[in-house]
Amino acid sequence: MEKARKAAKLLNSLSVYRGVRNDRVFSAYCSLLDALDDDTDSFLKKWGAFFDILCCEGSAESLSSSLMDAMLFDENFFAKAAALGKTDSLSQCEVKAVKRDIGAIAQACQLTAEDIISSQKYSEEIAEIADTLPKWETGSEADDLLDTEKTFDVLSQHYRKNGYGIYAGYRAFIWRNGSIKPVPYPDPITVDELIGYSSCREQVIRNTAAFLKGVKSNNVLLYGDRGTGKSSTVKAVLNKYYKDGLRLVEMPKESLSEFPMLVEKIARIPLYFIIFIDDLSFSSDDSSYASLKAVLEGGIAARPDNTLIYATSNRRHLIKENFRDRDGDDLHRNDTVQETMSLYDRFGLAVNFGQPDKEAYLEIVAGLAKKYNVNIDESLIKEAEKWAIMRGGRSPRCALQFISSIMGSF
Repeated sequence: MEKARKAAKLLNSLSVYRGVRNDRVFSAYCSLLDALDDDTDSFLKKWGAFFDILCCEGSAESLSSSLMDAMLFDENFFAKAAALGKTDSLSQCEVKAVKRDIGAIAQACQLTAEDIISSQKYSEEIAEIADTLPKWETGSEADDLLDTEKTFDVLSQHYRKNGYGIYAGYRAFIWRNGSIKPVPYPDPITVDELIGYSSCREQVIRNTAAFLKGVKSNNVLLYGDRGTGKSSTVKAVLNKYYKDGLRLVEMPKESLSEFPMLVEKIARIPLYFIIFIDDLSFSSDDSSYASLKAVLEGGIAARPDNTLIYATSNRRHLIKENFRDRDGDDLHRNDTVQETMSLYDRFGLAVNFGQPDKEAYLEIVAGLAKKYNVNIDESLIKEAEKWAIMRGGRSPRCALQFISSIMGSF
């Protein structure tokens, strides 16, 4: 049997790694191999579609690396066991099935474009244009995959360090419609790019570093004036520690009652998760804050050890009050006040990002000017202050907007 036909049958019989057939490149490759008995036009259409997808994924120089990536990100019983460091608990039958699939994919990686053309039922017809067809390289990884024992160990170590499925391929996620959705293009901001508030930011960094070391850590509330870098700090911390196993799931305030569903999905994954709640505040008649209180402390659904909650707010008092709430018809005013403070108290670490004074604001402007190679003199310093007054207050966001306006005028 020709190599291409054997590879097609092996890929169709995958068991443990059958999920890789849903990968874009893998799916198109399988479709091409399944077309070995199709008519010439149908086969050539699938050839063109496969090569187009291969180029879109940047894998035309190494088909094997693309197919290997599909294995690294697959979610199966072997990946889950390896992520938990429990491959020793797998039965001989299960280990044999894993290695059999690795060998099958390895053989598919070995195929050259010429191997596939020569195996096509109507190869003589195709021969007329065979030289003009776009062709790919198998890549050096193809030979490495043939060593199934070594590949088994490589995959085990990868899953143990990086997790599996979407958690191995992405760093940021959002909770939506009862499921965790990956964010393909998260904010790339880094800690070094953030200017000012270094002492505030350092508190968040220290807490996160301790969390990643398995040390008891706190849920964090970053509160203060708008535009001071609260959300950017959380995103920068994620980017700083992503390679150490940190992931972030943004959860809308309106979905807080679904927190038990979320933690059920991530509790057994060997990574560290920040549940991020941005721009948090509640009206006085909004009972959903009770869900967050239960999540932070006291709820029946415990927060797993691999999870922390980081929230940002423009307010320290997360529940908005009015004078009637304090002095109106409530006979137990002290209870009302205590209720508004209890949510704040349940964050073990609260970091205040206050509005900068004039000196601090101008230092931020100067730092941003240096970063973006903008020459700033006394006249521009005055313009920076005027800019802040026009926008109702100083902040790092305001400073960045000012520098951007200068750059745009060049």
